[in-house]
Amino acid sequence: MRTATISRSTKETSIDVTVNLDGTGLYTVETGIGFLDHMLEQLSRHSLIDLTVKAVGDLHIDQHHTVEDVGIAIGEAVAQALADKTGIRRYGDALSPMDETLTRVALDISGRPYLVWKCEFSQKRLGEMDTELFEHWFHSFSGSAGITLHVETLYGKNNHHIIESAFKGLARALRIAVEIDPRKADAIPSTKGML
Repeated sequence: MRTATISRSTKETSIDVTVNLDGTGLYTVETGIGFLDHMLEQLSRHSLIDLTVKAVGDLHIDQHHTVEDVGIAIGEAVAQALADKTGIRRYGDALSPMDETLTRVALDISGRPYLVWKCEFSQKRLGEMDTELFEHWFHSFSGSAGITLHVETLYGKNNHHIIESAFKGLARALRIAVEIDPRKADAIPSTKGML
């Protein structure tokens, strides 16, 4: 089983994350930010990556540190569970519709973190979560996971649908990329011999 547990403690947050890349989409998520919990549950369910997140952060200040550190910790756990990346498909992409919204997500588990973010929101908050923090979560996750990640809302109006389709698209693209390719299960998917 490709699993990892990360414990990350700073003066701002205390976070424990466990992932199982070969799971069934089981999750237990508690960040103190209801909307973020909902998005991480979607990430787990649609990627089939089992995910446990317990975060306690300085929410009396704002949500920034918690959102950032949860993204970092989940990314580190995914990277650790992937180990040397032997046998993975490496690339994944998804078109993720949600009612009037369509989002495209493409990623490469390359070891070269990069985020292209083309999503816009007409509201400053969803639930109690600041919409500017969504890009920050994706940036933190892709950076610590070592993933090149492109997220683009092709069209959409409802802010909830826009971000949920982005998380579901990430989940579906991750599911493809972390799968073991039965045709090359013993090889690293790179001509360099490492990722």
